[in-house]
Amino acid sequence: MTLSELIHQDRALFWDIGEKDLDKLIERILNYGNEKSVKQLFDILGVEYVAKIFKNQINQPRQNYFPETVHYFNLYFSRHAPKYSHS
Repeated sequence: MTLSELIHQDRALFWDIGEKDLDKLIERILNYGNEKSVKQLFDILGVEYVAKIFKNQINQPRQNYFPETVHYFNLYFSRHAPKYSHS
C-alpha cells in the first residue's frame, strides 16, 4: 500500500489532508486511526520515522494529540523506536 492509497482509503478521516501533509497525516492516524491504519502507516513510513515526527510534534508548545494518545505512543515508541522515545 502506498501513502496515497492510505489517504484515499478513508477520505472521511483525511478530507483536508494531501500527501505532502505528513505531519497532519501522522497526527490524524495516531489520534483517530484504528489498529489497521496505524500498522499501514508504520509499514509505509517506518516506525522510527513516525516516532521522530511524533516526538517533534509533542514537544511543540501547541499540539493536538489527546493525552491518552501521547501516553500510549510514548510507551509504544520507547519499546519499538527507543532512539525517538519521549523521556
